[in-house]
Amino acid sequence: MKTDILQGIKNLIDNELNGIEKYENSSYKIGINNMGSKFENFMKDAFCNSFQSNEIAKMSMYNEYFSYLGNQNNPPDLIVRGGDAFEIKKIESKDGDIALNSSFPKDKLYRNSNMITVACKSCEANWNEKDICYIIGSIKDKKIQSIWFVYGDCYSANPEIYTILKHKITNSIEELGIELSATNEIARINNVDPLGITYLRVRGIWGIKHPSKVFEYIATKSSKPHIKAIMLKEKFELFDENSRNELSKKCSIKEVKIQDPNNPANLLYAVLIEYEFKV
Repeated sequence: MKTDILQGIKNLIDNELNGIEKYENSSYKIGINNMGSKFENFMKDAFCNSFQSNEIAKMSMYNEYFSYLGNQNNPPDLIVRGGDAFEIKKIESKDGDIALNSSFPKDKLYRNSNMITVACKSCEANWNEKDICYIIGSIKDKKIQSIWFVYGDCYSANPEIYTILKHKITNSIEELGIELSATNEIARINNVDPLGITYLRVRGIWGIKHPSKVFEYIATKSSKPHIKAIMLKEKFELFDENSRNELSKKCSIKEVKIQDPNNPANLLYAVLIEYEFKV
């Protein structure tokens, strides 16, 4: 069996976010403490529809549906077997900025990236790039307020946009004539003090605006818990027709035009999925 973003959204709708309260009272309740990993577990269950399963059954389903489950330091958080990669982010505010830490935004997941692990690169055979989707959950007072699914090619520019800036900053530091070491970060400056025992790491801490702000010109505002998803039209049409038709019976699906992340003068044909929970 396979899963995908449409199946994940459908499972969230069918379970009404699984009542949320179950997750507040369970061993991996959604709360401020360790909120990140809890929400990731919640989303894994959404893809597998394993909300009611015990831990042993979940492990088996995760093995069946996912080819990779990541860690906190390297993207992505999960890869659907034979399908897309997903990066899961959690915030406490309604539409606060998304912290990406040392990893700049991604339009795709590239196998040759030095930010992903060997295990990720080898999780499936014969792949060079995968579509990546950002899942952004807003959690307030231990309750999910919104879940956004946004594909990287609707949200992020090409990698060169970000790497060019990083290289410019690194080159500027090199021009200071100080001793540097090779690093994946912006720079590492050695021998800062007379004894030569102190070093300075210069890291890039990336962030991006919440999709509710980026796509406010097309998305419907909602005060209730809701789901929204944005992907290119050509991507949406690649999903199984029955899955598309089933989801269209449950929520709003409409074609929209969005700005090209690489050239805002261009408009891209996209699909916006919206659902508001009856709570």
